[in-house]
Amino acid sequence: MQPFPTDWRTALVLVPHPDDPEYGCAAAVAKWTAAGRTVHYALACRGEAGIAGMPPEEAGPIREGEQRRSAAIVGVNDVQFWDFPDSRIRDTPELRAKIADTITDLKPDVVITIYSGPEWEPGAPNQRDHIEFSNAVAAAYDSLSDPPRWLFENGPDITHGEVVDDYVDFAVASLAAHRTYLSVLDPDTPVEQQARQQVDASTPPRPEFDGHRTVEFILRRSR
Repeated sequence: MQPFPTDWRTALVLVPHPDDPEYGCAAAVAKWTAAGRTVHYALACRGEAGIAGMPPEEAGPIREGEQRRSAAIVGVNDVQFWDFPDSRIRDTPELRAKIADTITDLKPDVVITIYSGPEWEPGAPNQRDHIEFSNAVAAAYDSLSDPPRWLFENGPDITHGEVVDDYVDFAVASLAAHRTYLSVLDPDTPVEQQARQQVDASTPPRPEFDGHRTVEFILRRSR
């Protein structure tokens, strides 16, 4: 296990849905932007199918607004939405092309995407949208003649860690910005409590990093 690289200036976080960065790597993003690095977000959809009982045409704009506010809390000002269909995101040539074009346009040093494995942990299956999207990112990366230096996934099976002790509260505030989504997801638990629980779970103390809180990454490609 190694520390996350430091010799880079720009990163692109590619995820399928709103709130995917906040459930995973927002504390690391807050640390990076505080150090003067630039981080871009690009999302395959607007999360229009993600709020139970709410029509997509209402949920989509709400979730987009929450994602933009959430990103701003951790220093991300560039947030793209591509309008692929929420809950039906598949590893298609169209998606691969959009990912490749975005990487080519932004020219990041590092690309970060969501976990592609079948389970987050035993008994906790990964979503098909996540798996298909992450595999599309890897395929798009491989198609580039001059890809970014690194491609990481944010998830278990860790190869690299970013120490984030001082940035956990930023991550909690960032996830809590998805207020409507979380309020419907678990109406019996206050939004801030939900956010704290999720961020605590995604930034565990790591003995390999002297017990510091870390965001976990898997190196999938490098050149």
